[in-house]
Amino acid sequence: MELRNRKIQVDDLMRERPGVLASWRTGADAEDLEASFARQRDIPETKRLSTELRRAGDADVTPLVQPRAGVCLVAEHKALLSRLETDGGADLLPTTVDSYTRQNRYAEAETGIEESMRSGHSALNGFPVVNWGVDVCREVVDSVGRPVQVRHGTPDARLLCEIALAGGFTGFEGGGISYNIPYAKSISLEQSLTWWQYVDRLVGLYNEEGVVVNREPFGPLTGTLVPPCIGNAIAIIEAVLAGVQGVKDITVGCGQGGNLYQDVAAIRCLERQCRAYLDRFDCGDVALTTVFHQWMGGFPMDEGAAFGVISWGAVTAAFSGATKVITKSPQEALGVPSAEANIAGLKATRQVLNLLKGQPQLYAPGVEAEERLIERETSAIVERTLELGRGDLAAGVVRAFEGGVLDVPFAPSRMAAGAVMPARDLCGAIRLLEFGNLPLDDETKAFHRDALAERAKAQGREVSFQMVTDDIYAVSKGRLVGTSARSGRSV
Repeated sequence: MELRNRKIQVDDLMRERPGVLASWRTGADAEDLEASFARQRDIPETKRLSTELRRAGDADVTPLVQPRAGVCLVAEHKALLSRLETDGGADLLPTTVDSYTRQNRYAEAETGIEESMRSGHSALNGFPVVNWGVDVCREVVDSVGRPVQVRHGTPDARLLCEIALAGGFTGFEGGGISYNIPYAKSISLEQSLTWWQYVDRLVGLYNEEGVVVNREPFGPLTGTLVPPCIGNAIAIIEAVLAGVQGVKDITVGCGQGGNLYQDVAAIRCLERQCRAYLDRFDCGDVALTTVFHQWMGGFPMDEGAAFGVISWGAVTAAFSGATKVITKSPQEALGVPSAEANIAGLKATRQVLNLLKGQPQLYAPGVEAEERLIERETSAIVERTLELGRGDLAAGVVRAFEGGVLDVPFAPSRMAAGAVMPARDLCGAIRLLEFGNLPLDDETKAFHRDALAERAKAQGREVSFQMVTDDIYAVSKGRLVGTSARSGRSV
């Protein structure tokens, strides 16, 4: 039967659950849903992600700060979260899941745990939630005073979600597009969207029992020159798909592109357009907040230069009015950052946010022009996706990717055409060098071509793929707009 954007019946979910829980030994610990509901109800509101996000929005405080972090062993992970909370001042805490768990390779994650225990050092690049199981997750959540969200990258997150919610985590990241296309090579969208309908229906079921769990699509996608219209369109689609399954608290976001006007416009457009589409699909009671991800591309090796990138992300988050900001560390170029580096990134971000507190959000003709462009492009993509699905968004997503109407630059997935090619204009805003089959009108395409031609003229070069290559490495070399190796001219 063709994938449809319809709310899963509880009986259907319950028929599927035993197979999901049986996929690893710890699944049995999450079998008792009533016990899991009761556990979640006992969590203080100060440790509930949805409550803190709503409080931040209502009080109009500076963006909440949240790092990425996770290590393998329980004591070390608890100590890490405690330090991020107390020394780093994190408002919200993460539990980043290891790569084996993301691929449902639990036996290999178990080997990593055993190796970590022998050596005393984390042999995994995250916390293996599924392998540790419900009781350990509860221990982690109870060890800190702030809300904890599971961040991962898993196309099939059904068991991970079951254990995470039973374990007391109050936020769960990802979606059937954003945790498939940038992360997997051969998983079909029909499959991943079906898996994530299960996740969202499970979250919806908790909501029906008086427990609000926050869901957050992964906005940055590949994190490499993603045009705002593509990131926003996918975030909107995943938010609607989640809302239809009964999710009542959703955070949508963008990855930092680097141009202040464009990034501020992207967040504003995303919140406004997502609200409109949720209302259109009878999800008007969904609480909507936003997240801004600091720079996801290559970082400078020098820590001082890296702090500059982090601080620029903090400035953008503050001016955009995002509800929270995901921070980076000055050791991003070196691999998994230490606790000290994560704390330094948190402190640098907080300092900038405090300096900007009370200053008005950024309004300028350049921001408004970007908003008009992003809204027009995003609407064109989402509306064409709906047309392809004959009004059904889930079916439309599959057909849109098949036809290149939806596409993600630099994604490993075979489900993406990979025909869209971005490059920066003279001011560092992300434009389109190759449009693929994006449903953009001639006027919009002409704008992108003219913007890239202006840059080419200023740099004394041709408009070509070399611009793309230069831009990918530019920030790690200390600039935003890439320079031509031949001319050596920067802008």
